[in-house]
Amino acid sequence: MAKKRILIPTVEEAQELGVSSLVPDLEVYHATSRIVHRQLLLTPEAKEEFRKFMRMYERYSGLRVLSYCIMTNHYHLLLEVPPMPEGGEMVGGVDLRLSEEELLRRLGGLYSRRTVAGEWEGFEGLSIAEKKKSRAFWERTLIAIFERYTKRMHNLSLFMKGLLQRFTRWFNKENGLHGTLWEERFHSVIVESGLACRTMAAYIDLNPVRAGICELPEDYRWSSYGEAVGGGRGAGIARAGLVRALHGHEGREGNSRAWAQGGVAKEYRRILLAEGVELAEARSDGKRKVVRRGRKREEAEKELEELSDEKSRDLKIAKVVRCRIRYFTDGAVIGSRKFVNDAFQMNRKLFGKKRKDGARKPRGALKDLAGEIWSLRDLQKE
Repeated sequence: MAKKRILIPTVEEAQELGVSSLVPDLEVYHATSRIVHRQLLLTPEAKEEFRKFMRMYERYSGLRVLSYCIMTNHYHLLLEVPPMPEGGEMVGGVDLRLSEEELLRRLGGLYSRRTVAGEWEGFEGLSIAEKKKSRAFWERTLIAIFERYTKRMHNLSLFMKGLLQRFTRWFNKENGLHGTLWEERFHSVIVESGLACRTMAAYIDLNPVRAGICELPEDYRWSSYGEAVGGGRGAGIARAGLVRALHGHEGREGNSRAWAQGGVAKEYRRILLAEGVELAEARSDGKRKVVRRGRKREEAEKELEELSDEKSRDLKIAKVVRCRIRYFTDGAVIGSRKFVNDAFQMNRKLFGKKRKDGARKPRGALKDLAGEIWSLRDLQKE
């Protein structure tokens, strides 16, 4: 039976149980799933379509893609789920939250102009005076439209459901197939902003390097880092959201220009450089055998020195993320000890009576960050 998905609570739920750390400035999740039977079905064309649908649902739902990587048989998404705006226009006693203009903009990300115009038929063209004359009609129409569409916004599960179903329909139609494309429902892990988020983002962007597809993460076309370095306007890593997530609640604000000029770019680049170095071992005939492809060590070390000397933690992260880390897909919650323990208290009924607290020191590939990063699930097998 599938495990119950653990989600960050509402403000009211957290306050009731006294777990304030679970209501962060940023609500971040790592989501991933694989193609059924792990088949290598995601061609370059399919990856482009997946990214296109991802951006469409991002615009519609209000979620933000902070980091992503689309591989040949699986994907990784690091998603921020902001709350619905507060204090919207009151219509017929209902708080609509979003303005009419914002709702139209979001609908345009997912639906055709004809569909959007059809929703406003007999309504959109009314002047303010006409709306007031037929206020009951205006209110009923507006409330119905908002209720139909906004209930699917700012929701992780509905974002993933819409994205995966839309992509599956496209893929099956293109290939003459039927049925499910994904191995199982998507995995999700709650990620605390700051160190845990920075580590997770690097782990995601380094997928193609670990797989030996490329030497440098910026050389991979279907990832957030490659998109950002290439000047992609939608690249999550270059946006203010991830700058804040990487540094925690008191982190620096920023935009793509600030990211490119320094700040978090240097720290993040340092992690990726250290991980991407080629590993080789000596053979009996005196030659070197490459055991992991990557950038030439002397090149990487030269750039590392240019970035800064304050790199101990970043190099520690780099050592961790060069491995496949099961905690990042099955750990349920990743973050500081208090953050994980608060998540445990919110989901106490999902665990045995003998368990006293939630935070577990990770082992295996993540053990070098044990004490700084904790996990809700104690995974026996790495």
